[in-house]
Amino acid sequence: MKFSGQLAFDNRFAALPAQFHTRLAPTPVPEPYLVACNPDALGLLGLSPAAAGSSAFIEIFSGNAALPGADPLAALYAGHQFGHYVPQLGDGRAILLGEVVHASGSRWEVQLKGAGRTPYSRGGDGRAVLRSSIREYLCSEAMHGLGIPTTRALCIIGTDLPVHRESVETGALVTRLAPSFIRFGSFEVFYYRSQHDEIRILADFTLEHYFPELLDEPKPHVALLREATTRTARLMAQWQAVGFCHGVMNTDNMSILGLTLDYGPYGFMEAYDPGWVCNHSDHDGRYAYDQQPQIGAWNCTCLAQALLPLMEIDDAKEALSGYGEVFATEYMRLMCAKLGLPFEEASAPLVNDLLDLMAKNRTDYAILFRALAGFDSSAGARNSGLRDLFLSREAFDAWAKAYGERLRAVGSRDTDRAARMNRVNPKYVLRNYLAEAAIRKARDERDFSEIERLRSLLSRPFDEQPEFEDYAKEPPDWAKEIAVSCSS
Repeated sequence: MKFSGQLAFDNRFAALPAQFHTRLAPTPVPEPYLVACNPDALGLLGLSPAAAGSSAFIEIFSGNAALPGADPLAALYAGHQFGHYVPQLGDGRAILLGEVVHASGSRWEVQLKGAGRTPYSRGGDGRAVLRSSIREYLCSEAMHGLGIPTTRALCIIGTDLPVHRESVETGALVTRLAPSFIRFGSFEVFYYRSQHDEIRILADFTLEHYFPELLDEPKPHVALLREATTRTARLMAQWQAVGFCHGVMNTDNMSILGLTLDYGPYGFMEAYDPGWVCNHSDHDGRYAYDQQPQIGAWNCTCLAQALLPLMEIDDAKEALSGYGEVFATEYMRLMCAKLGLPFEEASAPLVNDLLDLMAKNRTDYAILFRALAGFDSSAGARNSGLRDLFLSREAFDAWAKAYGERLRAVGSRDTDRAARMNRVNPKYVLRNYLAEAAIRKARDERDFSEIERLRSLLSRPFDEQPEFEDYAKEPPDWAKEIAVSCSS
């Protein structure tokens, strides 16, 4: 195949000892077809847009054809799921084809999700459905557009193979990319098996290939834990600031590189509710929006536990100790920017008071912050359009008075502030009803145009795109019926 010769593989993870993975090929699917392909991700691999239309492309990314140079495998890992340790998870429906080296030197692991059974499927069918594949494809690219660290999505390949979930659904595979798919759980599995040599091998592999600058530290493994903790804290701050709820923050879904990993029952905040639980399966609210920061910290302690054979416990505690300050500082910095305020202590009350006000009035998160760019800071301004977003207009007036006074005190100019705010407050986020509309078109009409429309729109979430004005509105009434769960 002419297409296959365009990719240069290295496959460093496959070179690890056999206990880290199982080599196997994807299970073929009948009559695959292209649902969506991301031109931006094609560029990451050095592929031209023309490649996506080829039969070779479809055969390869459906798992039906071998890709010369690839070394397919399913990785082993474990993890804490909803707070309980599960001793063996692993890639139960994902197969890593290998690591592609771009001409620029950048490296991307290429993984097929929904590629069939593996030794880690735990009785599952190893497949993914079209619905969940569309959701992952769109959200990973939406997060990238927002500037939040994430895995990327290359394409969706559909198949009429029936897949049984709550009902019979259409099957699909989504190809996702990341510098590495190593997770916190990749270390945990060996800690709980008392395989300390394997912990060291994986930690050294991670340092050598992803954090080489840490090799010169006096205690490189401690530095690795500190770096993973810092990246996780910053990621949590970014999630909170944009109103993103992951839904399943198990340790096997936590990236050692601080990437947003595994998109299942996620959601973007609409009517502001700090206690919002986006995952219908999360009956106790463990992964509620306002719990994400502390769950991130808890997950880092699980990683520290797994790395203890490589360090003293006091060093591990020290590496973890910075999480709270990093999160609090980064979160407040982001929130001050969302309000166009200088990042300083005097700005914090305005942030906190606004969030309290929004929670009491169930104000739409994205709409309110985007609209605040138009705030008139002159004394006595009514800001009637903004106050109409609150049921308690008098309470908003009191906050607006304090906000205006603060802006004037720091010498803020409304036009400059508006431009800054519009660069950090997205007009467009992937609301669940937008994803659902794309899913229904694809499933019911075999019309995939809405998937590409959303991907393109969400790649520029901060830009005014007048032709898509309706996509920035509050969700319609029917959207209240949408429930996402761990099968999403």
